[in-house]
Amino acid sequence: MNVCFVTDPLTTTAGAVRPAILLAKELIKNNHGGMLITPQVDEKIKERLQALKINVKVVGYGFSFPHSFPTLSAWAKGLIRQRVLGKIEDADVIVNTSSCIIVQSHVYYAQGIMTNALNDMVPLMPAGYRLIYQLVRYPLRNLEQRFIKRLRDSSNLFIANSNFCASMYRKWGIRVDRVINPPIDCSLFKPSSSKPSGDYVLTHFGVYGKEGKFPVIKAIADSGVPLRVFGKLPYVPKCLLKHSNITFLGEVTDRELVDLYSNALYTLFAFSHEPFGYIPLESMACGTPVLTYKKQGPLETVVNSERGWLVNNDEELVVTAVDVWKHGYDYATRQKCRKNAVAFDINEVFQVWARLFRNFIEK
Repeated sequence: MNVCFVTDPLTTTAGAVRPAILLAKELIKNNHGGMLITPQVDEKIKERLQALKINVKVVGYGFSFPHSFPTLSAWAKGLIRQRVLGKIEDADVIVNTSSCIIVQSHVYYAQGIMTNALNDMVPLMPAGYRLIYQLVRYPLRNLEQRFIKRLRDSSNLFIANSNFCASMYRKWGIRVDRVINPPIDCSLFKPSSSKPSGDYVLTHFGVYGKEGKFPVIKAIADSGVPLRVFGKLPYVPKCLLKHSNITFLGEVTDRELVDLYSNALYTLFAFSHEPFGYIPLESMACGTPVLTYKKQGPLETVVNSERGWLVNNDEELVVTAVDVWKHGYDYATRQKCRKNAVAFDINEVFQVWARLFRNFIEK
């Protein structure tokens, strides 16, 4: 069978494009066909995908999206233009994972509502961005509601990537048929050390606090917890870059990230909005527990006092971060983390999707 995945800009292999890449890779490994259609692709990523025998077709908008915020830019452009793809040839099954392109598909894979994410991120945006967003907030929301309704009407099945994500769409009156969690590659994300150093805490700087709330991270560093931080951002406050307890690593390779996860005492995930949460799951796959909030997507993968710690607010997060740093935890926790994460491995998740694909073909 040949499966086509429509994706957001392929300027990264992480985030919303990852399920399509991993599933296409698995299809090809099992002697099927997997193709990606995208509005933009980074040439290095295209070469990597073609080396895996994954074909990539670009259906551009006539210009390149800004590298700092390609998905956000593509989404905004998509709301205004409402780009509709024509018939896709040579595809037995079409899966739309894109937040910016409409296509008649067998499945729409819903991974979050952008205006909900922006609403949660607003408090941490620079003043100029906050002002602009407040001016366009309601028109954008109305456009997104209409766009998502068209995505629903254009797909046989509407599948969400988490229960929390499904609840957001249902509040908008969108029928969600089922939930299938995104996969991770547990052959890549696995413990790289039998004796983790545990001499730092790992965290991430996401876009304006979506994954990495600056004030909370600073408060934890101020309390004496040494932090190593990865991420690629156009803006990081100087007070964090120069902090004696913060080592900012910038963008890291997958292999470097595995080593960082594996040797951290725990991973801190101080997010403002997260429909699912790859970072907690990747960390647990590497045997490292996670400290995060008791809400949204991470609530579905992190079990309090078993695979990490769930707290109710920023104040509790800081207190718990310091407490775990000072007193540690039972080493058996790391084994429980790995065991839980394996359930999300691509080999397991692929079987769920393969049955779905076969059902469409047999019909």
